[in-house]
Amino acid sequence: MRVPVIAFFNNKGGVGKTSLVYHLAWMYRDQRHCILVADLDPQANLTAAFLDEDRLEQLWSDSPHARTVFGAIEPLLKGTGDIVEKPHVEDIAGGLGLLPGDLALARFEDELSQQWPRCLDRQERAFRVMSAFWRVLQHGARSHGAEFVLVDLGPNLGAINRAALVASDYLAIPLVPDLFSLQGLKNLGPMIRRWREDWHIRIELNPDPALELPAGHIQPAGYIIMQHAERLNRPVRAYERWEKRIPEDYSREVLGESAPVMSNGHLLARVKHYRSLMPMAQEARKPMFHLTAADGAIGAHTKAVAEARRNFVELGERLLQRCHLSQQLPA
Repeated sequence: MRVPVIAFFNNKGGVGKTSLVYHLAWMYRDQRHCILVADLDPQANLTAAFLDEDRLEQLWSDSPHARTVFGAIEPLLKGTGDIVEKPHVEDIAGGLGLLPGDLALARFEDELSQQWPRCLDRQERAFRVMSAFWRVLQHGARSHGAEFVLVDLGPNLGAINRAALVASDYLAIPLVPDLFSLQGLKNLGPMIRRWREDWHIRIELNPDPALELPAGHIQPAGYIIMQHAERLNRPVRAYERWEKRIPEDYSREVLGESAPVMSNGHLLARVKHYRSLMPMAQEARKPMFHLTAADGAIGAHTKAVAEARRNFVELGERLLQRCHLSQQLPA
């Protein structure tokens, strides 16, 4: 049985993507879901959010980095074998597992670039390389008993992200309502549609029927507006100006619709910055909605903590509905 994979991606950095995945992962765990979170960003920021430096040193100090995502694909990269079929899943909390990221993952970029065109020549190893991420995610999810996988990606349109997106069934795009995000959609949308089409061509050329490959749906699930302006330095009006353009640009660039939709039908949620809570949560090494008075969340912070929880519950439910996984919502 294939475990659904939901990727979070924007080729523009600084939109709060990693924090979003981190908080959604905890929210799903709180709702008694069993999930796997995978860090496929070579910067490994999501892994650093979940684990302290002592644990990171343990994971990254051994020579082959056997307990990270890089360790799971390294035999394939070195030409000594295929992926590790039992990748290490770090137990974060009951039901929440992490496939740890690794800065060494950047070494996989060149190999992925080289093997992408070789799929057109029906080279078996090319298909093994291009499907490596998906197969590791599936093995990890099955061993963990995960209902679905959340994947964090780096902010670029390189070969690593192409392979990671090909491994994804659904795509959620975090956006900040500004000129840079809208311009980024013009690069991101057409490229994703091209990668999906190119992969579907390649699937038909797989020389090994026994080699299971990702379907490469990369189905857009919607967009999330981050840092919704209420008390930020820039005027609210400046954000509203750009936010009004998002539905049309998303519809045209990401969905490829010739008659762009002007409504907010593809909006999953607006997530506020919660500026006062974020530093507190980072220091306590927990999600914002887990903060208590012992962490300093008193007075007005108590209301903000409750609001953050509601915000992420609504987003989590909406996302699963868009990904046709609403039947997995707790009763």
